[in-house]
Amino acid sequence: MHLLIIHQAFASPNESGGTRHYEFARYLVRNGQRVTIVASNLEYKTGRYIVDGPSMVVQQDLEGIAILRAYTYPALHRSFIWRVVSFFSFMITSVVAALRAGRVDLIMGTSPPIFQAVSAWLVATLRRQPFLLEIRDLWPEFAIDMGVLNNHVLIILSRWLEQFLYDRATHLLVNSPAYRDYLLGKGISPDKVSLIPNGVDPDMFDPSARGERLRSELGVADKFVVTYAGALGLANDIPTILRAANRLRNRSEIHFLLVGDGKERSNLEALVLQFNLTNVTFIGPRPKSQISEVLAASDACIAILQNIPMFRTTYPNKVFDYMAAGRPTILAIDGVIRQVIEAAAGGIFVPPGDDEALAAAVYALSQDRTRAQMMGRAARAYVVEHFNRHQQAVQFSKLICQLATKG
Repeated sequence: MHLLIIHQAFASPNESGGTRHYEFARYLVRNGQRVTIVASNLEYKTGRYIVDGPSMVVQQDLEGIAILRAYTYPALHRSFIWRVVSFFSFMITSVVAALRAGRVDLIMGTSPPIFQAVSAWLVATLRRQPFLLEIRDLWPEFAIDMGVLNNHVLIILSRWLEQFLYDRATHLLVNSPAYRDYLLGKGISPDKVSLIPNGVDPDMFDPSARGERLRSELGVADKFVVTYAGALGLANDIPTILRAANRLRNRSEIHFLLVGDGKERSNLEALVLQFNLTNVTFIGPRPKSQISEVLAASDACIAILQNIPMFRTTYPNKVFDYMAAGRPTILAIDGVIRQVIEAAAGGIFVPPGDDEALAAAVYALSQDRTRAQMMGRAARAYVVEHFNRHQQAVQFSKLICQLATKG
């Protein structure tokens, strides 16, 4: 069975970003299946070239996984309009790359960005093979709620495109239970929707590690280190973390690490200068293979999004990484992910956007490190049992084999 995945932001452990698709593909290949992934030649989080050259498509091999790197116009982080231009460029070149993949039995598209899902539908139509559409975020609803998409005509067209793809997909895969409810609310048959939630490979993290080398390198060996690891974008509400850090500026034992990159980074660094904060360090993006060391060097971790209703539906990847690392999560996101943290007894919920409550939670854990460690151990045990990538890979394999037989 040969699975073709079109995924502009595909990340291997050597790149920054979520590695869900790499881990699924690795499992399939190890069990005798073929996987080809059409991905961008640019790293999604940073916009840097992964491969560069005159060819529109560059082929790579990653542990038996065939990667076709399609040319993408390098404008991801310039502005909203240029970001769309970049998406459209990949939408076109990904079709060219996909048609070079040989015989395939199933085509999978993943959204967002939704334009690559159009590519997957087109390739599936041309090849007359089943089309699996994975929904990783609810686009365009997130963009509308954030105010990024506010043109009435564009909203109508976006919702039409969303429904067009839902109707034409052979099957829909979601990574949050709330996304399944959203699709059922649109009249989609329950039989057409499968849930394989976001999760984590627990073997990537050692909860007993302390990250001494990195703590020493960063000059925080004796600090209570609080880490945010992820995108530095508008949705992520990092200014609330910086305001909390400002409230704790006189607590010299507490230090904040911001790990990642994004179009808001320069604005955030300017805000640090404005507040004259010495308890915040930006360490830039790190490949997934190094995130385990970063989290080992942390005493607690923050997951945060803007206080927008639609964000209550999401299962952020970073939370499962935090849990697998055995670190407590200070969660400034309400909704389904709050249910996970509370069921695990693996952290503290604070209202989104409330920097005073966030600062209070950080301070409370810094003063009771035994409690923080107990939360971390409980989080690790819960995620290993309920959100284990090994078990999810088996589910994914069964699903795609069932769908491939429909071709």
